Amino acid sequence: MKGIIPKSKAKGTDFCGMADWYYIIRSDLGCFMQTRELNEDNDISIWSLHPACKDGDHYLGDCYNYFYVIKGNSYRRVTNLEKDSDAKVFSLHPNCQGGDHYIATCKYFFIIFQEKGTYRRTKNLNEDSEGVEYKLHPNLRNGLYYLGHGLLGYFSFLKPASEWGYEFYRGSDLSEDKCVGVYSAHPALLNFLPGGLAVTKGPSFGIWENIKTITNDSNTPVTWQKKINKKVGYNKEKMSQITHNWKISTSVTSETGDLASLIAKVQFSFSAEYGGSHVSTESESWNELTEEEETLTFQLKPNESVYLWQYRLGIGQEPVLFCRDLKIDDVPTPPTEVPLPPA
Repeated sequence: MKGIIPKSKAKGTDFCGMADWYYIIRSDLGCFMQTRELNEDNDISIWSLHPACKDGDHYLGDCYNYFYVIKGNSYRRVTNLEKDSDAKVFSLHPNCQGGDHYIATCKYFFIIFQEKGTYRRTKNLNEDSEGVEYKLHPNLRNGLYYLGHGLLGYFSFLKPASEWGYEFYRGSDLSEDKCVGVYSAHPALLNFLPGGLAVTKGPSFGIWENIKTITNDSNTPVTWQKKINKKVGYNKEKMSQITHNWKISTSVTSETGDLASLIAKVQFSFSAEYGGSHVSTESESWNELTEEEETLTFQLKPNESVYLWQYRLGIGQEPVLFCRDLKIDDVPTPPTEVPLPPA
């Protein structure tokens, strides 16, 4: 299964939990998801991420309704990620720096050092008050993303894919394998994660489609002038299915245009390991799919054929983006080169 990109390779992406809500932050999309459940798709909303809250190394929420955005050796504490409300900046205590994951449950912060197999528990990231280091249970070391549960004394982590797909493990103690539940990640949530479309829809692909073949069946050279109709742009109808149950704020749509197209564009840029095509589509038209007419002139020798090819990008089984340029060839096999620049 093509995989979700782990937090270590997706700067600015993270989970956190606060009160009755869970949050998924996507700095590369400029927004975040708010949801009541991780295994259901009801009550999902998408909000803009304030510029001051973008590109954090880590995001977490505590039991006092504060968000923490960690960058380097300092953190920004706010009450609203969209408005950057009540912002204050603090330095991270040296003992609290360099963690792979940061979570908060009840009145403690937990800093997970996956490679070392340890975690640190502290009451304050700036002062490291009551700071203690413990062994991390081996079964809890391989999470892709970790999050705390606000006032609850639980934590969860997204497990690597198994024969059951992607699941969350919920536990009560990082030192012991005390599982209190395992539940499937909902596809709506996976769609919002980097690499998620490859899981829910299938990996991306790029193919040359033969849109027209012109043949001179006569025994004399011929000049052909033909009008060619080609599709250009973005298959909005298919991609909008992934966001149909999301309440998207107007600030998100004004900044990103169509969020589903932005998610697809980013997916195409990922490597094949995460279901992408490693191409940049910035120069292509992401306007809604239209038909364009183009007049072409050919000099054809007797019994010669000309093949017109158009490059298309898709996700799973669906074509998503119809590229502008055509390639004309005299052989019936598709071209082999990729016409888009690498991401």
